[in-house]
Amino acid sequence: MAYWLIKSEPNVWSWDQQIKKGATGEAWTGVRNHTAKQNLEAMKKGDKAFFYHSNEGKEIVGIAEVIREAYPDASDKTGKFVCVDVRAKEPLPRPVTLAEIKEDAKLKAMALVKYSRLSVQPVTAAEWEHICKLGGMKK
Repeated sequence: MAYWLIKSEPNVWSWDQQIKKGATGEAWTGVRNHTAKQNLEAMKKGDKAFFYHSNEGKEIVGIAEVIREAYPDASDKTGKFVCVDVRAKEPLPRPVTLAEIKEDAKLKAMALVKYSRLSVQPVTAAEWEHICKLGGMKK
């Protein structure tokens, strides 16, 4: 299993909206960056992703799961981009803010810190475990 981070502006698509989609999940559409597209293409069913509220909040608020691998994004008129389907798994008991992540020596190499504008990014297993711990997740 691989780990990821997916970003959404809460006024466009929030964690609460993702939760309301239930087990059927939702297509993660609208990605128009080629590196983010490659990350979507690398996602496999069962992979987990941190759900990050960008712009407002700037915090990881929950954990989502990939339930359908990459397929053409219907919102892309050029036909170049893909999407995956994700469903909400569980909220973090305590959101982990971008400020906390930037201050944490264990997370200094995290893509969220180094490539702050990238909307879909990989997370290492060590980063995943550390953020889950910071967010109050039980093992």
